[in-house]
Amino acid sequence: MSSRVLVDASNVAHATEGDSPRLANIELVMHKLREEGFEPLIVADAALRHQIDERDAYERLVDEGVVHQAPAGTDADYFILSFAREMDAHILTNDRFRDRADEFSSERDRIIRFMIVGGEVVLEHRSHRRKD
Repeated sequence: MSSRVLVDASNVAHATEGDSPRLANIELVMHKLREEGFEPLIVADAALRHQIDERDAYERLVDEGVVHQAPAGTDADYFILSFAREMDAHILTNDRFRDRADEFSSERDRIIRFMIVGGEVVLEHRSHRRKD
């Protein structure tokens, strides 16, 4: 299994309380994954650039190729799951992808759940998912 982890950037950015999605959440998750020996690949839906709190810093990350945006009009969930399948990668998200369960069952088994508490990222490592 690859050490690559696709990060559902929109899900991560919205993971903490507040009015707008936070770039700091994405940065915290990237650092945590690297500490754990993973190679994070950040994938965001096209709408996130209009919602994120630190737009200029976010745009720099997109321009530098750190953040990869799903094409506008693309179903970001489908894009993330397809990309994970193609790269044989894990996915860091709290999204359950219930509407894609049949089509992407093996990718759903590679999901890493997370929490951000007090500026710290806690990863859930599970050998298989719960039945939902």
